[in-house]
Amino acid sequence: MHGHTRAFVTAGSGPAVLLLHGIGNSAQTWAGVVDRLAEHHLVIAPDLLGHGDSDKPRGDYSIAGYANGMRDLLSVLDVERATVVGHSLGGGIAQQFAYQFPERCERLALVSSGGLGPELSIGLRLATVPGAEVVLDVLTDLPTPWRACLGVLRRAGATVGWRRAEDLAEAGEALLELRDAEARAAFLRTLRSVADLRGQAVTALDRLYLAATLPLLVVWGTGDRIIPVEHARTVARAVPGARVELFDGAGHWPHLAEPDRFAAVLLDFLATTAPAAHDRDTWRSVLAQPTGV
Repeated sequence: MHGHTRAFVTAGSGPAVLLLHGIGNSAQTWAGVVDRLAEHHLVIAPDLLGHGDSDKPRGDYSIAGYANGMRDLLSVLDVERATVVGHSLGGGIAQQFAYQFPERCERLALVSSGGLGPELSIGLRLATVPGAEVVLDVLTDLPTPWRACLGVLRRAGATVGWRRAEDLAEAGEALLELRDAEARAAFLRTLRSVADLRGQAVTALDRLYLAATLPLLVVWGTGDRIIPVEHARTVARAVPGARVELFDGAGHWPHLAEPDRFAAVLLDFLATTAPAAHDRDTWRSVLAQPTGV
């Protein structure tokens, strides 16, 4: 699309579910839940531009640009409407997609989502400052055996019940995916488009009231050290009708920590809610109301 190769996975058939991964990850992050979802749904899991096997051009890595890309991908696949599920950065993109293209979004599911407050881990904030490129070059030049070490860390953490090991291993895997210069440049452009040294700079809080017009699910790990679980509670206060599921002890990747539970929660959400029917008059009326934000 638009001269760039876009990688994506599809599985199953039925109502469409679009799965959007976080920064530094790829569609692979959803591997543990795709088969379960595909039993009743058409699942679409792209590698976002600049990630995974998709191209990594010197281009637009803004949240709005990503949302446009997802609109175009659905159009190419002849999918008119979808439930949009976004993790971390993907959550911010999902919110932007629902805002830009409400007629194409049936439901919204946010997983440890960005865009709900400034708080962000110190590591990601430091990566936005000038000169971070040099540090990233060093960190991504680790020898290949480190990948095996990350696997050991993941298994050892599961054995002894150290839930944070999953997050550490996943962050390490994300670093290893940034071995080539184009991937590192795309990562930094993406991160700097949404955050700076003070934290997340892009927010959906002033438009969060619009989420009340469609079914909304929020999933978060209580042990998230990258984006705090308090952001889930922020959504609960702003959108009283939202369904909030907290995974006790899980970190920033609850769908990796407890894939069976995550799939069950998402499938139940899909089965027990009706897809939103966008109406221009209702949308106009909601936009015209003072929100108090």
